[in-house]
Amino acid sequence: MLHSELIPATEPGSKNLCVMLHGLGDSIEGYRWFPQAMQLPWMNYLLVNAPDDYYGGFSWFDIYGDIIPGVHRSRAALFELLDSQRTKGFPTEQTTLGGFSQGCLMTMDVGLHYPYRFAGLVGISGWVCDAEKVLKSLSPIAKQQRFLVTHGTHDPVVPFERTRQQVEWCKGAGLNIEWHEFAKPHTIAGEEEMSVIRKFVRDGR
Repeated sequence: MLHSELIPATEPGSKNLCVMLHGLGDSIEGYRWFPQAMQLPWMNYLLVNAPDDYYGGFSWFDIYGDIIPGVHRSRAALFELLDSQRTKGFPTEQTTLGGFSQGCLMTMDVGLHYPYRFAGLVGISGWVCDAEKVLKSLSPIAKQQRFLVTHGTHDPVVPFERTRQQVEWCKGAGLNIEWHEFAKPHTIAGEEEMSVIRKFVRDGR
């Protein structure tokens, strides 16, 4: 089971959950600011560490070789984590899954394959693993999922045009994706971008 930490909602009894997946070399520690920045007192947050050690942080898959085996293994681990949250009283339809960079890729991958509908899926500054083939292996409810994908036009790590093209392919295949681009490098663009994420999450409540 993946290591995770629950940060409870300030409003007691809430079953709304946001699961946040970090990028390469980061960890739970890199996203402790996120709950306060979201300003949603009815939201519980589950911060998750990726399974592989990577220079003091963690990685969801091996970026130096074929990423697909690692993506599939991490997908299975996230399915297990999400299933466990269902048994703990957090329904998937009240759960938002989000991630940055590698965490974005895993968010998209899980959202396209998990057999339950999420409240929403938020992918920040990432890409889709094997995009052309993945569209042939969608879950039966993938086209019912709500996706928000954001990216930076000045991203030196994950090419902007590749992600934009992948989003167009996915939308053309019938997926429900809201796309926003920001004049930013490989990061989150402060309150400008947080306001877009916050609205998307609120709308899925």
